[in-house]
Amino acid sequence: MKFAKLAACLGVAVTLAGCDAPKQDKTVDRGVDAKHLSQLKAGVWIDPNGCDHWIIDDGAEGYLSARLDPYGKPVCSGTAPPNTAVGPFKSGSTVADSI
Repeated sequence: MKFAKLAACLGVAVTLAGCDAPKQDKTVDRGVDAKHLSQLKAGVWIDPNGCDHWIIDDGAEGYLSARLDPYGKPVCSGTAPPNTAVGPFKSGSTVADSI
């Protein structure tokens, strides 16, 4: 019985310890050439279904987000063939892409 109470208390303590984790600003790139994400250049990747996704590649890290219209629906513009990336998505960083 004592073990069950101890385990329950330990579980609560571990759960509450996660609440004090410092908040991180998700708009800042924390890599080698750290900068605000607005300073990076975005391109568009067209998925196999023909829908657009914003894409940024700063050498060591990459970012991808679905391109949505004001109503939250995917944008499928047909600006390029499926599985194609267009635009300056590799510029805005001094880190060379190793691939």
